[in-house]
Amino acid sequence: MFALALRSLRQRPGRATATLLSAFLGAAVVMTFNSLHDTAARPGVDSVSAQSLSTAAGVVGGYGTLLVFFAIASTLTVNVRQRGAEMELLRCSGATPAQIGRMVVGEAVAIALVGAVLAIGPAMLGGRALLGVFQDSGQVARSVDHSFGPVALGSGVGITVSAAAGAALLAVRRVTLRRRPRGRARTFLAYAALLVGGAAVCSTFAFSAEDAALMAPPAYGAILLSVGCALLAPRLLEGLLDRLPLAGPSGYLAVRNLRRRAAEMSGVLMPLILFTCMASATLTMQAVESDALKASGVPKSVDAKNLETLNLTVVGVIVVFCCVMLINSLYAATTYRGREFGQQRLAGATPGQVLGVVGVEGLILAVTGVFFGTLAGLAGVLAFSAVRTDSPWPGQGPGIWLAVVAVAAAVTLGTVLFTARRTLRTPAVTAVTLVA
Repeated sequence: MFALALRSLRQRPGRATATLLSAFLGAAVVMTFNSLHDTAARPGVDSVSAQSLSTAAGVVGGYGTLLVFFAIASTLTVNVRQRGAEMELLRCSGATPAQIGRMVVGEAVAIALVGAVLAIGPAMLGGRALLGVFQDSGQVARSVDHSFGPVALGSGVGITVSAAAGAALLAVRRVTLRRRPRGRARTFLAYAALLVGGAAVCSTFAFSAEDAALMAPPAYGAILLSVGCALLAPRLLEGLLDRLPLAGPSGYLAVRNLRRRAAEMSGVLMPLILFTCMASATLTMQAVESDALKASGVPKSVDAKNLETLNLTVVGVIVVFCCVMLINSLYAATTYRGREFGQQRLAGATPGQVLGVVGVEGLILAVTGVFFGTLAGLAGVLAFSAVRTDSPWPGQGPGIWLAVVAVAAAVTLGTVLFTARRTLRTPAVTAVTLVA
């Protein structure tokens, strides 16, 4: 089956490239930050520098690991669902679900290994650049040299391959079992995340304004709230579609298509919700903290500089990964609809009308993701601002939120419209006769 997996990869290089990009970026991020562990363990590194490096590697490395799994899982889930007809043909030819699973997992592992190997060089350069940032801010001594050792290499390869294998196995089981998953575990995890996240946000009021750990409860609470909303994305989308007063052919077709493909589109809503919440909440709380320190006249300590660097770095990682997840998921989902677009054009729709439907779909997805991501992030921001400044409404919030929304909308609408326009270049008759 592994040989069949390799031959299958050669037949669909486009889909393999999307997964390869996710694996490459994921391995690069994990190895870049975990190389700080190797650097901190070098002989002669002072305790302050080692603590700064280990803290950054631990916090951002944890975020990176989670995002790697989400990025690879979202891409593989879309790709595997689109191969339902191929897998059904293999079953009719005598292949068992276990054999099909080994084939898909073999493809994912092979792509992940290639991506991890390609990421070694960029991770080394990224680790050196990241160390320079810490040295320029005075958090790490200039005498510390960068080290890329077994922790970085082992974690990068291990996490990327494990995430690819696990995501592929879960995705292929849903297709080969040929039944709709009940989703009880997903629902339980979603409500558990919402409950724990709400409790974490409420615990913010148990801290004092000068407490060094004040930002942790609202930040992690907002993240958990966004995770809960992301897990409930199909239900949230269906509930919103039932209340949308869209009129006209484009609006009707967009709502109908999204209602039929709500489960598939949840892979797009998840990164949108996470991105909106984590970026807006983290940046706003950091802006509130910086203004509060400036108003007090107290110079920033090493811990404050560490926290600011971590927050900005985490947001940078989130932006890159969420953009990759969105682009991969939207590109794969839109490209697969070439046959559908061809049928609409043969039925009399113009390319402009098809683009109009796709644009409305993208707008609905962007509004849904931004709305629920904003609610989750706002809970953490209001709690933090109320304790830190005695005012629940931060003055920096609207500007940061508008910038985050602009990025989310640009990525979503830009990807779906660009991909749909490229797909429409294929003649309608040719698109209809292509094998899905």
